[in-house]
Amino acid sequence: MSSLQGQTALITGGGSGIGLACAAQLARDGAAVVLAGRSAEKLEAAAAGLRATDAEVHTVVCDVTDEAQVAAACEQAAAVGRFTMVVANAGSGSAAPLHLTTLDDWNSVMATNLTGAFLTIKHSAVHLARAGGGAIVAISSIAAPRTHRYMTPYCVSKAGLEMLVQQAADELGSVGIRANAVRPSLVPTDISAGLTGSPDIVADYLDQMPLARLGTTDDIANAVRFLLGEESSWITGQCISADGGHHLRRGPNLTPLMELVLGDDAHPH
Repeated sequence: MSSLQGQTALITGGGSGIGLACAAQLARDGAAVVLAGRSAEKLEAAAAGLRATDAEVHTVVCDVTDEAQVAAACEQAAAVGRFTMVVANAGSGSAAPLHLTTLDDWNSVMATNLTGAFLTIKHSAVHLARAGGGAIVAISSIAAPRTHRYMTPYCVSKAGLEMLVQQAADELGSVGIRANAVRPSLVPTDISAGLTGSPDIVADYLDQMPLARLGTTDDIANAVRFLLGEESSWITGQCISADGGHHLRRGPNLTPLMELVLGDDAHPH
């Protein structure tokens, strides 16, 4: 792929998982990377690993639900160099039957997954425009187009994220900014540990994937890298599935697990 030398990327949720894999891929291709996340300790550990490969890495503590912190992170990325790439990866989730989902849980997931992405795009767009254009990739989920029972806030937040990406693509194209999303299925990361830790759930996911394997963080990073580079210069407003074909079938069956945990309360009565 084309070199990213002389360009800077901001990756939210960059301290681990998909975000860190994206940072490693971009750094390998010559970009300076700015890792943003809530834990300074996790960010520094991630940065140390990348610097061992001679990557240029910067870190910024940032809670994407805090607008001032997001704006400051974007300013820091712009100060590093030509700021042209954004990976809006920060995310959270919860699991509960709809009738037991609390408003706090709903608001928390929406704040990170949807509002956080909105703030990241909003504050980075000005800098990308000043740099002559750039590319934004948001990390969505198979849970956007396929229902995942008992994960209502997460599913709705990711569906909203995909419309946000399309709106950004439509509005920002005139200043040379592209916006796309990548839609993973189940990938073992910190956020998915509650799912990947259950052999029954993993087996059900695999049954819905024609390629019959879980994804890796590198699978997602490769798709992100394509969408950030010149190879995709005429692609915008797209939500690309990197999911082993999961989008061809159904969402996972989480009912047995929820019934095991909650008994009769798994269903309204």
